Amino acid sequence: MRSQGKHVLTLLFCAASSSDMIYFCLLISSFLIAVPHFRPMNRRDFLHPGHLANTAGELLGLLNEPLPDKDSDEKDDIALLRFSRQAMATSFEVIFPFGIPGATQAAEAALDEIDRIEDQLTVYRETSEVSRLNRLAAVEPVTVTEDLFQLLTESAQLTEQTEGAFDVATGALIKAWGFHRRLGRVPSAPERADVADRTGMKNILLDSKNRMIRFLKPGVEINFGSIGKGYALDQAAKQMRSRGIRNALLHGGHSSVCAIGTGPERGRGWPIGIRHPWKPDQRLATVRLKDRALGTSAATFQHLEHEGRKLGHILDPRTCWPAENMVSASVVAPTAALADALATAFFILGVDKARLYCENHPEIAAVLLSAEESAQPVVVGSGDDPIQLASADPTPQAT
Repeated sequence: MRSQGKHVLTLLFCAASSSDMIYFCLLISSFLIAVPHFRPMNRRDFLHPGHLANTAGELLGLLNEPLPDKDSDEKDDIALLRFSRQAMATSFEVIFPFGIPGATQAAEAALDEIDRIEDQLTVYRETSEVSRLNRLAAVEPVTVTEDLFQLLTESAQLTEQTEGAFDVATGALIKAWGFHRRLGRVPSAPERADVADRTGMKNILLDSKNRMIRFLKPGVEINFGSIGKGYALDQAAKQMRSRGIRNALLHGGHSSVCAIGTGPERGRGWPIGIRHPWKPDQRLATVRLKDRALGTSAATFQHLEHEGRKLGHILDPRTCWPAENMVSASVVAPTAALADALATAFFILGVDKARLYCENHPEIAAVLLSAEESAQPVVVGSGDDPIQLASADPTPQAT
């Protein structure tokens, strides 16, 4: 449901001093956005530290959880402004350190841009540009807007780079499994054979000279579910930067985070905790984002039971079957769209091929947890942002 330009504003104050550090963590399902808080407080007449944590937790969905950080010398009070709006069937939020000039107007513009992207990419509205493309492109070439053509071109390149693990030409496949309506089902073998023929970028012709798209057979459909939220965050961040915003954090629901600047802690980065998808109180790793993005694909409690097996909702376009070898894949990348796309691809490819990809693309890093019994999270690649495994040495080595 569209919010018609309205947003929710929350102001979070965190008092600070130099000893006995505690953290507030803003819970974003797969992510924990950690904001440092210190004791003793100089506002004893306002709220006791423990009481403040509980109150904030009830109000904002925060989780009060220790994140040791012995190197911080932050002494100033920290306050965050948070704006939120529903879009793409989830909650998008824009978060600022308090005192950023023009924050309200910038957040409004960013959230409006996310609404615009949803109007363009959604397959749940007949009026969207993607719905029109899906209706007509098998009949005749369709001219699309420049930004949509660019997104499809970049998606096609990622399909090639990931050996087909990431693919946006999966609309028919998603429908065959019932995931487009969140009513999962296992299609029959003949159904899977039929939909395999209509799945994949191999069925789409991109005419860059005329900015036209043509589907090579009927029944092919585009679905940007594996990249759409990240792409929307990138466009929203671009809007904010054009308004002079140099420090903010954006997230979309349970899987996508985009950082502008270096966070509220004097250049140390926005601290993001990656949570275990099945164990809410267990963190896999922590990463500090500086003008970068993080995307996660994870096995959740949403699954199908089939012949004694649990099947997840992340489909391998090459086999037309749910990926089963990973529990979680979190990717740090220059853009949120790329982070989202590669998180999906790495979840399907597994640890070894994800590692190989990162070796060939040094700007990419990932935290991966395989589905093997007793598996521990591993870091592949290096990227530009420090990643600390929850159970590792404070400066773990990439693998």
